[in-house]
Amino acid sequence: MKVIIVGGVAGGATAAARIRRLNEHAEITVFERSGYISYANCGLPYYIGDVITDPEELTLQTPESFFKRFRINMKIHHEVISIHPERKTVSVKNLENGEIFEENYDKLILSPGAKPTQPRLPGVGIDKLFTLRTVEDTFRIKEYINKNHPKSAVLAGGGFIGLELAENLRGLGMDVTIVQRPKQLMNPFDLDMASMIHNEMRKHGIKLVLGYTVEGFKEKDNGVEVLLKDNPSLQADMVVLAIGVTPDTVLAKEAGLELGIKESIVVNDRMETSVPDIYAAGDAVQVKHYVTGNDALISLAGPANKQGRIIADNICGGDSRYLGSQGSSVIKVFDMTAATTGINETNAKKSGLEVDTVILSPMSHAGYYPGGKVMTMKVVFEKETYRLLGAQIIGYEGVDKRIDVLATAIHAGLKATQLKDLDLAYAPPYSSAKDPVNMAGFMIDNIAKGTLKQWHLEDMDKISRDKSVVLLDVRTVGEFNRGHMDGFKNIPVDELRERINEIEKGKPVYLICQSGLRSYIASRILEGNGYETYNFSGGFRFYDAVANDHALIERSYACGMDY
Repeated sequence: MKVIIVGGVAGGATAAARIRRLNEHAEITVFERSGYISYANCGLPYYIGDVITDPEELTLQTPESFFKRFRINMKIHHEVISIHPERKTVSVKNLENGEIFEENYDKLILSPGAKPTQPRLPGVGIDKLFTLRTVEDTFRIKEYINKNHPKSAVLAGGGFIGLELAENLRGLGMDVTIVQRPKQLMNPFDLDMASMIHNEMRKHGIKLVLGYTVEGFKEKDNGVEVLLKDNPSLQADMVVLAIGVTPDTVLAKEAGLELGIKESIVVNDRMETSVPDIYAAGDAVQVKHYVTGNDALISLAGPANKQGRIIADNICGGDSRYLGSQGSSVIKVFDMTAATTGINETNAKKSGLEVDTVILSPMSHAGYYPGGKVMTMKVVFEKETYRLLGAQIIGYEGVDKRIDVLATAIHAGLKATQLKDLDLAYAPPYSSAKDPVNMAGFMIDNIAKGTLKQWHLEDMDKISRDKSVVLLDVRTVGEFNRGHMDGFKNIPVDELRERINEIEKGKPVYLICQSGLRSYIASRILEGNGYETYNFSGGFRFYDAVANDHALIERSYACGMDY
């Protein structure tokens, strides 16, 4: 059996190694147009920022090491320029000498990945404007920085690469600005949760220009002028385009393969394309979202690795199936960690789902053990069925641990109420006897049983104008005086029973405290005395973070990008 693989890295290299483990006698050749067949994409910004100092650390395998261990022919600087399904061959160009030759195959695997989205804007080709996708891109940026010592950079785009690169450039002492059309960074997160990412970025000196459209670039004063629609331009010594990626599927399109979203390659759950004996994996393929079942593009290393393995199994006579992508991801944002899995509230509603959420701010470990840090969790679930749909967590410690538990629960099909039943490891330095994941489950179980009724941030305007309700803040007097919502009366929870006659009977009571715990206790006291109550999801700490972020974003429009 002769297998040709187009592209290395996560999908292609994984498929190649797995095929060899299953079939010692298969003839396997990988054609990779770059000089690297297996490298750590996610480590590239950290090499630019000198966190990773040895460039060889970025290379997971070399052509020589791959051949020595697996007897796989790794042809770097070789680009497949066309596919001929009718005769089962590919045309290949040797980029070092220009030679073009044809190679036959029994099975063909496409793992071309994705390329940085390049908008058709004036000035895109200037030499101080970069993209970051490959090792070669990384070395180009690093060489420019080492040679020219730029003091400022504008990053167009606020996704994973944009945030990681911003942090690393800031670590080199540069002034960094992120500009993009959406009014939030990191679209996998809801805007309310993204507000905490915004605040952390600003805290470390990153300027955010959100909601602005880039119209082009000009070389000016030995730097770059970033032109913005209907607004003053930005100036920087260098610019990096990080506005997303586009499936690299020219080959597939020319060969007549069925294409889907953004011309991605359509595959079935065996990773087979519409043409027999041609498979595809990685950032170039359209997948099913595990939660919604909708077609999706999810460019992450984990799914690409799994898809490569599945292809290898099927080529070697097995029957492996890809169940879909869940979008589990985590990112370091300076001192903070942000993680997500499944779908967020925004996308759940766009998919037509009736959803609810709980927002809580538990400690990373037992409160009595020194060093605990607060995290904020948002768990999304379907109303009526309580199907667990997604989660977002932002904090400083233990975030990755909890998101992985929630990702597993979603994959296993657990209901959100069942989170309370999970038997999770506990010791004071690592967790609490009631783990944050359990706490989310307790809250959702209370909602399911009618013990807890909530109100949310989007209800604020309506409730604040409603004269038929009571607004009650149950924090301490000191906390209340340091900041509170307009229209709220303050009665500390520990004084509530003695002062309950100050609350008008017959009116619903909308409660708030710092994190949601004391206001929940207050709601139980009031419900036990005949009141109807609603508890604010997230607490004043959450509200304050979101409100401050929104104010800064809106002020930037009024004051000409005051960041």
